[in-house]
Parts: sequence; structure tokens; C-alpha cells
Amino acid sequence: MKISEQWLRQWVNPTNTSEQLADQLTMAGLEIDDRYAVARDFSGVVVGEVISVEQHPDADKLRVTQVNIGAAEPLQIVCGAPNVTVGMKAPVATVGAVLPSDDVSGKNAGFKIKNGNLRGVDSNGMLCGASEIDLTDSIDGLLELAADAPIGMDIREYLGLDNQILDISITPNRGDCFSVRGIAREISVINDLPMQMPNIPDNCQFTHNEAMQDMPAVTAVTVSAVEACPRYLLQSISNIDRSIDTPKWMQDALVQSGLRSHNFLVDVTNYVLMELGQPLHAFDADTIEGDIVVRLAQPEETITLLNEQTITLTGDELVIADDKGILALAGIMGGQRSSVTDSTTNIVLESAFFNQLAIAARARRFGLHTDASQRFERGVDFELPMLALARAVDLITSVTGSQAGQIVKAESSEHLPARAPITLPITKVRDVIGIEIEPAIMVRILTQLGFEVEQQADSLICTPPSYRFDMSIKEDLIEEIARIYGYDNIPSILPHLQVSMDYDDTADLTHEMKLALVDNGYMEAISFSFSDAKLEALLDDEALGEVLALANPISSDLAVMRRTLLSSLLPCVQYNLNRQQSRVRFFETGLSFVGHSVSELVQTPSIALVAVGDIWDEQAYQNRALDFYDLKHDIEQLLPAKIDSARIRYERSALNFLHPGQSAKLYIDDQYVGWLGQLHPNTAKQLDLPATWVAQLLLAPLLTLAREQHAITTPSKFPQVRRDIAVLVDSDISLQTLESTIRAAAGNLLTDLWLFDVYQGDKIPTGQRSLAFALIWQDKTQTLSDEAVKTVTDKVVQALTDQHSVQLRDS
Repeated sequence: MKISEQWLRQWVNPTNTSEQLADQLTMAGLEIDDRYAVARDFSGVVVGEVISVEQHPDADKLRVTQVNIGAAEPLQIVCGAPNVTVGMKAPVATVGAVLPSDDVSGKNAGFKIKNGNLRGVDSNGMLCGASEIDLTDSIDGLLELAADAPIGMDIREYLGLDNQILDISITPNRGDCFSVRGIAREISVINDLPMQMPNIPDNCQFTHNEAMQDMPAVTAVTVSAVEACPRYLLQSISNIDRSIDTPKWMQDALVQSGLRSHNFLVDVTNYVLMELGQPLHAFDADTIEGDIVVRLAQPEETITLLNEQTITLTGDELVIADDKGILALAGIMGGQRSSVTDSTTNIVLESAFFNQLAIAARARRFGLHTDASQRFERGVDFELPMLALARAVDLITSVTGSQAGQIVKAESSEHLPARAPITLPITKVRDVIGIEIEPAIMVRILTQLGFEVEQQADSLICTPPSYRFDMSIKEDLIEEIARIYGYDNIPSILPHLQVSMDYDDTADLTHEMKLALVDNGYMEAISFSFSDAKLEALLDDEALGEVLALANPISSDLAVMRRTLLSSLLPCVQYNLNRQQSRVRFFETGLSFVGHSVSELVQTPSIALVAVGDIWDEQAYQNRALDFYDLKHDIEQLLPAKIDSARIRYERSALNFLHPGQSAKLYIDDQYVGWLGQLHPNTAKQLDLPATWVAQLLLAPLLTLAREQHAITTPSKFPQVRRDIAVLVDSDISLQTLESTIRAAAGNLLTDLWLFDVYQGDKIPTGQRSLAFALIWQDKTQTLSDEAVKTVTDKVVQALTDQHSVQLRDS
């Protein structure tokens, strides 16, 4: 927001220089993006009066003028401006004056005025147009000054060209600072100075003429969208003299604030907008048909805006309408039908409070960005509409001699924002800021900022003013105290910290798991925690829990929270397969979300992987498709290398989206860790995927396992003894069950066990299979004898026979 320092100092005028003022605002959280004078540097230009004009003897387009600048003798200046006339006052660049160059960067020096001779006539200076003194040209010719401009006065002083423009970056939470009044309030509090408000009548219901004529007035206002517009004011003004131009002081204030001067009525609304921060809108009263209604738009309704853009509304936009249709897009832009033109003499002036949520995002929806929407989206003081209306009506009626009608008001008090008191413990200020600040200083700061403060023994009860939408918790108050007290006044002291030496190794251990998967050919994916509701429906299972839908999704295919990381990985697989990548390996670590509502939401850190294609990249040697045991191998690479295999257990999985015969649940020490297997063929078909292998494990038990401290044991110095046994066993008895039986029967002498052969064929009865196990025996205290080995081996065979009816094979 651009703001004139001169305008600002009319409200509060500290002794600070412009630079100091800018520094104060920046340190208070209102960062100054830029600071510059109204016009670039130039010198030697004064106010002059043209006292005679004669035709140049040798040039049709030149005039020879005599100009009074207050010196002993008038200056003879040759001038080519078409509007030069006797009696006019204009800027005069005297001999020796330095004017700005055409280089707006200011790097090149300006040009210097010298005595000259134009076609035989001496010229001792130059009469200047606006562009010669770095102002905007509104006419072709000289810059005409007011008749009362003091002759000989430096033009920079007369026009205020040394006035500084402050370009302030207003953060979204400080909507109260989008005005001269808001910035002045900050300066007055920082410098502990009173603020000078303009003289605004308390009551707008007045007329400047004794006899009120028949004035067009709005007979009634109906607000149907009371939550979106809890306060709406209208006042009619009639018989406006449109021959009166906008006063120069108002034009200067607007132009220096970055706004273009239009006509007096529009300029007044813009002036009040910049001065007080309240957007206003003027309707041409003669174009209004019937009563005014504030309502939500109907779907497919259209309006042609002031910028001649015709838009089609969706139904959630707030509009101002009459019996004929929409007059304005509330809080954003007026309509062309009711716009104020140069011939408008009767207006209806609107001043309202619109709820932030009713205006937010509507302007961007139609590619609009207006000063009104910028303020309403951030929050406008809900107590301001009456004051702003009074200010605007006073300016219009006092300048044009027009008449003001009665105020029409529609208000719903229960829908206006509430300002709840905030309790601020005095000791909390010291704890947060780090220094002692006297309670009296806190009270002074908060009171001058507009808070109602009640001081108790150990706390302050503070009620925020109507214009501070960003105040809700005690930390907000502490921030206000700190920034006004001055961050520079808070000494830099190292805090006393009790440092905990506990190291959280979660990131390191997780990184090691990732490296294990990378070593096996997987690549990490990083994706959104949102997923497609259709994909979640395909991956549905009662065991996963309920899906949480997003209230405001960023897109239709990211409308729910993922219950499994597969919801993120499977679209990545589809994307790569569609781009001729036949072998895909991905993994991801992140959160899965289960719960029907936010209050019930459970977030679980997990690691998931997905694999499609052959076991190896394309090569000359024999290749094969990935199978369950390859996936099982990749999963077990995530486990510590020295984990006892007896602690690992697999069970058949019953998840609906997994293949019933090619999936399993993983347990470690009887604790559930996760699942793995092939994606169900029906699910894969609906996703247009080939055979796809997937897994998801809980990170918490994996991290616990990785943190285990393994005791260092001395290896036995006595030799190992290997015995192999081959048994016939029913095919439905799992390998895991047999291994558990062997370990239980073998006792401590068994140091290792593995399956090294599986056979099913013609010589094996139907429904059975031959399994060959290697048993490694070792004693830490002695060499095992053949008899001792035979005894424990026979014990194992007997246990298998008794519990599973196996038959020992001799060959």
C-alpha cells in the first residue's frame, strides 16, 4: 500500500525524519518496501506569472512571453505551449536550473537551463509542463497553477514534491493498517503521541440547504444473507453540482497513494477508502428500480461490471440487487448499469460490513483484484461503516452544496463479530519476551492500540477493538507489547537452557531402511497424503478403518486422506508403466490416516513398497518374473541382519485387496508388523496393472527392533556337526510350523536350521511333499559325540512324527 507521508503527518506528526519514520514502521511489523519523493530531484524552478504574450516574428508556433518571477525585471521566455495565456501561473525553470533527465533510473544527470536564442529572439529560461518537473501530464501544454500560487516560490515547496511516498507491505493479518488512519494509529502508539482525527459529523442525517427538495431515496433495504452482511447502510444525496472538480488537495492525496483521479464522486469514495479503510460504493440513484436487496446470487446470473467484464455467477457470491437485477458484486466491484457517470447528480451511497468468508476468493475466481476486495478479504472494522459514511457525505455535501437524505440501515447484531476478552498473565509477558516490562507500560500500549484493558492483581483482561481480527490468544497480546515496546529495546541475552543429550535416531534408522531398499533396486517416492476416493474404494477392507474425507480438497482426485501408502504408490506405478517403464520398484515412508472425523483420526508412520516386472533388468541371461519369495526377501532386508529367524512369523492374510494365496501378515515376537503379497488380480485389472507386488509395514516396531542392543558372545571353539533329515509331510502343513516344532524339540544345541530341498513328484504320495532340513549342532563346552548328536536328532524326528505324522525318508 502506498501512502503519502504528508497525509500521514496530518493525523500524527512526530519529530522523526522520513527515514526514522520508515524504520519505526518496519520494526513494528509494517515493512517499508520502498520510500521515494513525489518527484525526482531538480532545482531552480519557481512559480511564475505570464504578464504578456506576443507572436514570435519568425515562427508560427512560438510565442514570446514576459514572465514575472518576483525579480526586479521580468524574464523574456520563448514558449511553444499552446495553452500559454496572459495571467496564468506556471512553473518557470530559471537560467541555471537543473531538470530531471528522461532516464527514470536517475543514473544520468539532468539537463541544465541556459540562456538561448530561438530564431533570433533571446530566451532566458523555460516555462514548464508537468512532465518537465517529473509529474504526470494531464494536458498538452504548461502546468497551470492555482491563481493564488505565490510568485517566486520554489515549485518543490509549493507542490509538495519533496513529500515522501511510503510503500508499505501489509501482512494478511493486519487489515486494520490498510488506511492512513491505521498507519497513523501505529505511529501515535509507537511515539506516545495523540492522533488528530478529521472533524467528522456524528450524524449524517443533515442537509446543507435549508429547504430539502424532493430527493430520490431508497425506501427499503432487505438483507437476506445476514451472516454474510450483518450491517448495511445506505444514504441518498441529491442535486450534486457536477461542474465542481475534485479539490486539488484530494487529487494530490489520491495520486500520491497510487490511485488515479476519476471524477469527484468516485474520488471521494476512494479518498475515504484510503483515509479510513472502509470501502464505499456510489450507485446512480436514477438507475435503481425498486428496493435494494443484499442476497446471494442465483446460479447462472450474470452482471456486467464497471470494467465492462461480463461474468456468470455460481450461486455463492454476495450481490447487491434491485427489482431489475444485480447492481454490484458485493465488496468487490460495482455493476455498469448503476455506475456513476459525469452526468450523475443523484446518488445512493453504500457503506457496509461484509463477512471475510463471504468475499474471500470470489474476486480471484473472476480474475479481479480491487482495493475493496483486498480489504474485505482481510477484515474491515465492523464499527467503521457509519463513520465512513458520515465522512463521505460531509465531503460531498460541503463541496457541492448537495442535500443528504435519511440513512437506511439494516443490521443483525447477533451476526456481527464478537470480541471475547483475553486474559494475559503479567508473568507470561516476561517468560515470552525475556525482560520485565512495567504493567503500566503494557496497559498504555494496549489501551492506545484500542484495547479495553482491565488490570487485576496478576493479569490484564484485554478486549480487542473491533478492527483487530487477529487478536484471540494471549500470545497475540504479547506480540503487540513487544513490537510497540521495540525489539531494539530488548537486550540480546543467551537463554539458560537445560540441554538434553538424548539423541533421536529415528531419522538415521529410517534412512538405513531406505538404503537397504535402494540396494535392492527400489526408488523413493514422495507424494501427497491425499488420495483418490475411487482408489480408496478399490483398496477397501474393514481392517484398514474408515476413510476421512477432506472438507476443501485441492482437486477431485485428492479428496480423501490415504489409509495406506499404496494409494500414493499405485498411481506412480501407473504413470511409469504408461511411459514404457516395464520394471518398476518404488517405496515411500510417511503417514497413513484412519478415522471418519478429525477427532477420531489415527496417524500411523509406515513404510510401503510396490514392485512390478521381472526380477532383474533386461539382460542376456535367463530372467524371470518377481514372485512372493523375492518380495519376502526384500522385506527381510529391512530387519537387522542378526535377528533370530525364530522371532519372525508369517500368517496368511485376509485383506480383500490382496491375492488370498499369495499374501501374508508379518509378526515379530508375536507383534503385528504389516502385510505383504500380490495385489488381488481383480483390483489390478481395474487399475490396468499387471501382476503387482505390494507391502506395508509399521515403522514403530521396525525402529524398536533396530534399536535392540545385541550382546557380544564368544564363538564356540568346538566344531559344528551337521545332520540332514528328509521327511514326508502333508502339503497343508506350513514350513513355519515344522521349523517351530524342530526348534522346540532340539533345545539349545541347535544353532542353525534351514530348508534346502522341496520335492513333489511321481514317487511322492498325492497331498504330500518331501522337505529336507539341515540341522547344525554345536556345544559351547565340549565336542559333541556321534551318540549325543544322534540322540537330539532322533528327538527332533520323534517330535515331528508325533505332532505332524511325518515319515522319515532314508533316501
